[in-house]
Amino acid sequence: MPNPSERPKNDDSDAELVRAINSGRQDLFYELVTRYEKTLYNFGLRMCDNPSDAEDMVQDTFLNVLKYLKGFRYETKFRNWLYRVATSACLKKKRRSKFAPDKEISLDDFLPADESAVSMDLPRWASQPLDQVLDEELGGVIRQALMELPEKYRLVIVLRDVEGFNTQEAAEILDLTPTNIKVRLHRARLFLREALKTYYESD
Repeated sequence: MPNPSERPKNDDSDAELVRAINSGRQDLFYELVTRYEKTLYNFGLRMCDNPSDAEDMVQDTFLNVLKYLKGFRYETKFRNWLYRVATSACLKKKRRSKFAPDKEISLDDFLPADESAVSMDLPRWASQPLDQVLDEELGGVIRQALMELPEKYRLVIVLRDVEGFNTQEAAEILDLTPTNIKVRLHRARLFLREALKTYYESD
């Protein structure tokens, strides 16, 4: 049994923990799981909107992490790499799920014809982090609006506005250019603004 004094401290970086695991400390993999299982579950829930699918996604993610951890490149942030694995697992799970919609909507059917002409004055909820708003009075309305977004837009707004990744990190996770991330984020935010117009205009 490993000496407890050899166990990485709680404040050790993800990279140090991964190095320890890859050096033979397989007993520490559970610590990696406990660091991220809750946030990954919430990510899966926001993408799939189904607790069972979210749980399966978390399990699939950690199975893939265990399988591919030896190939982790330490110049990459582990959290970014983890969410790339999770995104792949989430999309695969969502497409197999019985809860998946028959087809996705097109944002073009809901956004104004001239996006540049839309006032970008933000409603009062938009000054708060989206993850906080989701737990407040608008939570159910915003969650429903998020689920109506096509997954490529929902992924971007969840990664940027809920999970807190910056543009470059989101681009790395989704294998897109930063410009594509900015465009998708802009359109996703516009959609949410339009979807919630009735609420904030009467506020």
